Amino acid sequence: MTADPETTLRADARRNRDQILAAAKSIFATSGPEVPMEEIARAAGVGVGTLYRRFPDRDALVRAVAMDNFERVLIDAKAIAAEETSSWRALERLLRQSVALQLSVQLAMVSHRALVILKNDPEVRRLRDEILGVLDEFVDGAQAEGKLREDVGAGDIAILFATLLRQVRAKSPAVADLAARRCVGIMIDGLSARPGTELPGSPITAHDLDPEDHG
Repeated sequence: MTADPETTLRADARRNRDQILAAAKSIFATSGPEVPMEEIARAAGVGVGTLYRRFPDRDALVRAVAMDNFERVLIDAKAIAAEETSSWRALERLLRQSVALQLSVQLAMVSHRALVILKNDPEVRRLRDEILGVLDEFVDGAQAEGKLREDVGAGDIAILFATLLRQVRAKSPAVADLAARRCVGIMIDGLSARPGTELPGSPITAHDLDPEDHG
């Protein structure tokens, strides 16, 4: 019995698409979405023509990566919320799971090109807002527990995390990963409730990060 050619073709197409998305996610996370499409095709082990058949332009690839990644982060965030009885512990876990978060932050806040591509996409905005909504719940709960300092908001944490990840540079991926994890640990320590440096102004909220509110 031989496989149906059409079924085999569909399976090959899905495999190519998954390989391209995996390669793009890895490259975008470290270098941003401006990397040449040829480099993504090489990393995926496919030809440039195959890449463009699956994703006709860079905008389509950025959107597909964002959708896939935001969905995964949202699934993780909801799982953490269901598993943890402490909001502070849930917030810690969410921040430490920085591999997927790193790309989401890169796409949502750090890369200007990605912001232009994604900001008016209703599905991307829905997923982004859901993730920030879960983060808001963690922040409110952790503050109610007395574990998170009272003068920060979800927006402060998202901006701090984005800035941290954007600055991490190292000679090897292993060192970069270690540096990011160490910096997240220092960040979490600085977010804990205890006497510390008074912050200027009022907490930045998730709503303050809405790109449409700033033209």
